[in-house]
Amino acid sequence: MKKFIFRILNKINKAVLPKLSDKDPTKLNKIQKGILAYRYFVLINSMD
Repeated sequence: MKKFIFRILNKINKAVLPKLSDKDPTKLNKIQKGILAYRYFVLINSMD
């Protein structure tokens, strides 16, 4: 059940949130770093 929810969240994130992987993480502001961390958290939990 948990994995299913994170897979749905991951699909929503891909559609809605901006792609930040091509940018340098040291040059991101706090909001962008938070978005990047959230996307990473959801991605890791959807893979387990």
